[in-house]
Amino acid sequence: MSSSLEGLQFPVQPDTQKPSTTRTGKEIIAEALSIVDNQSAQQVLKEKKWRKNYPKYFKALVEHGIRNCSNPISIARQGLHKAQHSFEFYRNGQRYLLKEMMDVPLAQLHTVQLKGESLIEPEWYIPYHGQNLKGEALLAQVQKWEDDGIIEPSHADALRLANAHPEWFDLSDRTMVLFGAGSEAGPLTWLSKWKANIVAVDLPNTKVWQKILNTIQNGNATLYAPSQTSLPDQTPTRELSAKLGANLLTQTPEIAQWLLQSEHQLDLAAIAYLDGEKHVRVAMAMDSIMKVVSEQKADTSLMFMCTPTDVYAVPKEVVESSADKFRYRSQIQKLLTKGMATASLQHFFQKNLHDLIKSDNGQAYGIADCLVIEQGPNYALAKRIQQWRATLARHEGQRVSINIAPSTTTHSVTKNPLLKAAFNGASLFDVEAFKPETTNAIMAALWIHDLRNPDSVANPETVMNHPLELMMQGANHGGLWRVAYLARTALPFAAIYGFATDKLPLKKALAKLKS
Repeated sequence: MSSSLEGLQFPVQPDTQKPSTTRTGKEIIAEALSIVDNQSAQQVLKEKKWRKNYPKYFKALVEHGIRNCSNPISIARQGLHKAQHSFEFYRNGQRYLLKEMMDVPLAQLHTVQLKGESLIEPEWYIPYHGQNLKGEALLAQVQKWEDDGIIEPSHADALRLANAHPEWFDLSDRTMVLFGAGSEAGPLTWLSKWKANIVAVDLPNTKVWQKILNTIQNGNATLYAPSQTSLPDQTPTRELSAKLGANLLTQTPEIAQWLLQSEHQLDLAAIAYLDGEKHVRVAMAMDSIMKVVSEQKADTSLMFMCTPTDVYAVPKEVVESSADKFRYRSQIQKLLTKGMATASLQHFFQKNLHDLIKSDNGQAYGIADCLVIEQGPNYALAKRIQQWRATLARHEGQRVSINIAPSTTTHSVTKNPLLKAAFNGASLFDVEAFKPETTNAIMAALWIHDLRNPDSVANPETVMNHPLELMMQGANHGGLWRVAYLARTALPFAAIYGFATDKLPLKKALAKLKS
């Protein structure tokens, strides 16, 4: 079977001669846990209902990470080591371990350069509900989000600083690498307006590259794109769209080698997304490229965007806010949710996690468990790999921008009917789902803040009390951290509410529960 495989793959299991995403995922999580809790690690390996029960093991990683400030580093190092030794890379029928990726015989990628035609100076605003918010209007909305618990104070402060420093958005001095440049939730549109040097990596796909090329042409940035062949300088853009691109899964070593040829400092952004098990593989491809480039170019920075539907350590104040929301629910809401919980055998409307865990740094932290089971263990593993790389890289002295982006109504999310309906009904629980254009503007600004502000936690010289504060700072979770209920136990009711939003009487009745 192995002779038919190409590129980065889950390992083929000897007993079945087929890849097993479940077995590999369990082995990686077990290995990461083994260094802090060997008993839990053994339970992972024995777990027979992985797709249903995986959240408790991801939560265990966070619990143990909180208790000791050295644990997140050990967990990250152990998990990444196991992943690098688990995944395989195939080229021309030959099998390599992923950690040996650069030993693969390499082809050459060529570079095409294209400069935008606009002369407009960089500016930043937030598209929101049909308006482009700037200045005082922007600051007022940021304050409202903060007051409503949609964003954390550190996120609000970063946006205020970005607004106060328009000079930060001239990125002519930065070379920014976008893995998955055409991503709907990515910052390409904004970077193209900010004079950035953009190194775009995306699949060879005419439609994707037509979109990228049009975006660049309409802006003031400079594009550097990979091509399989050397192309004349004056090649028309309509022809370029059919000739550009590189595949992160099958051309992983070529992309790494291509980036190493750059004479500039690189800011590497891991924003590529694929469905299902491919998301783990593309996460591992980006991780491997980042590792290789960072080892040879010490001034490389890294950027990741976390999902709010994950499990995180959170400050004590966030836990207290969630507890208050639970304590001060309206009488109608208490009766309804209690009835729903009883009818569902306590599956719906479980109380959020309000316990605090003491750390050896003398502080206590809580856990925001916002994992959504329907997204699956592969998605959770892919995002955990990125958290591990961010944690370890910053510990080793790299600048790392990693921020939680809000739930966003991208196509990849809304094509799942349950998630689409749940986001439509999220407002019932004081949660806000953002449109892509709003998320893009906010998260692009957060990245620039992390690159420009010397006091940002992205800067490894900025002192943190705990390594997990790297993910706490700058979080825009859309309100999920502060809800009264464990998010996944309120999701079904939010979905029902979302499905019913076109039924006006029901919508009005349910909306009264918030009052």
